[in-house]
Amino acid sequence: MRKLIVCNIMSLDGYFEGPGKDVMPLFDYRLVYPSDESFDIYNVERLRAADTLLLGHISYEGFKGYWPPVADDPGATSANREISRLNNAIDKVVISDTLISKETGPWQHNTRILRRAEAHAQIAKLKRRTGKDILVFASHTLWNDLLVNELVDELHLVLAPVILGAGTPIFDGKPPVALRLIDTRAWEGSGLIVVRYEVDHKNV
Repeated sequence: MRKLIVCNIMSLDGYFEGPGKDVMPLFDYRLVYPSDESFDIYNVERLRAADTLLLGHISYEGFKGYWPPVADDPGATSANREISRLNNAIDKVVISDTLISKETGPWQHNTRILRRAEAHAQIAKLKRRTGKDILVFASHTLWNDLLVNELVDELHLVLAPVILGAGTPIFDGKPPVALRLIDTRAWEGSGLIVVRYEVDHKNV
């Protein structure tokens, strides 16, 4: 069975985003580590290991609005150009009750829309197919729901050396799961730490 992996950055005090749903304060660590590309490098690795990107509607709109032209931007870093190429090429599944096909361009050719009522069953079916990882970036509401409904296999939490003090907590309440540490990772010259957990629903 394929793994469904959630990969998100978070603050040291446990926030997914700052006040006003602003994610940019999470990247204030770059004031101290201006050349730190480890977050982008890790995202490249995760995209290379996946063949499906699962997103909520809001995150999909953000990705679609930002990433497509970056591949050809000479001013972008090599890691960001590769993220753009990989995002453009990967099959995308969007959970939304309002998005329609004609609104998915320029990703119309490889975007599938699932309505909320069918999402759990269709994602479970997707996991049973042969293939590479199913990856979730951002999409906080979506993956918290999938976590509660036993569809998430691993959490990869990227701890940023920032304290937000307020915002959206990384978890909605207390999900009925136990977490088993798989790995930790740090990079030389970086303030980030990745902690990887296997999700265990049986030993709660």
